Amino acid sequence: MRLVVGLGNPGSRHAKNRHNIGFMAGAAIARRYGFPAFRSRFKGELSEGVIGGQRRLLLCPQTFMNLSGESVLAAMSFYKLLPEEIVVIHDELDLRPGKVRVKRGGGNAGHNGLRSIDAMIGPDYWRVRIGIGHPGIRELVHPYVLMNFTAEEIRLWVEPLVDALAETFPLLLDGAPAAFMSELARRFTPPETDEDEEP
Repeated sequence: MRLVVGLGNPGSRHAKNRHNIGFMAGAAIARRYGFPAFRSRFKGELSEGVIGGQRRLLLCPQTFMNLSGESVLAAMSFYKLLPEEIVVIHDELDLRPGKVRVKRGGGNAGHNGLRSIDAMIGPDYWRVRIGIGHPGIRELVHPYVLMNFTAEEIRLWVEPLVDALAETFPLLLDGAPAAFMSELARRFTPPETDEDEEP
């Protein structure tokens, strides 16, 4: 079993924020595999279903981003999970829009949601990093991540990406991150951009 955590901020005013792409990915996974309606548990919204023949948990913390670890720790403790059985999907400033990277462990790169999770359970969980690009100036980061995706961005890459991610997610959950990345790249190409990408 694995716990899949999509990060974001609760409430309708944040629903289309760049910071909420983790929630968007979680919703796409729930739709693709017919998960039942989310219910309030562990300071978050939880649903349980089957992906790839295995029982999986989907969690969207409702604590606001900088307290996400409280929700993750509560679910992890209840289900007696190890950190390596947890996958966190989140926005990533240092990747160009639509670029995806997967890794286990590492730093939080200033991401408040990851910082909170690291403090609660340590860093040894899986991360699916979804690029949203960088505004170019550090002082603009906070308003940028809380800005809505434009209708064009949602149509051109956000929805196609989260749908492709949901399709290929069983590979990651089955312990094949390289195959997941390869298949995702086959199904989805990030939009062209002038932004430089950090390797």
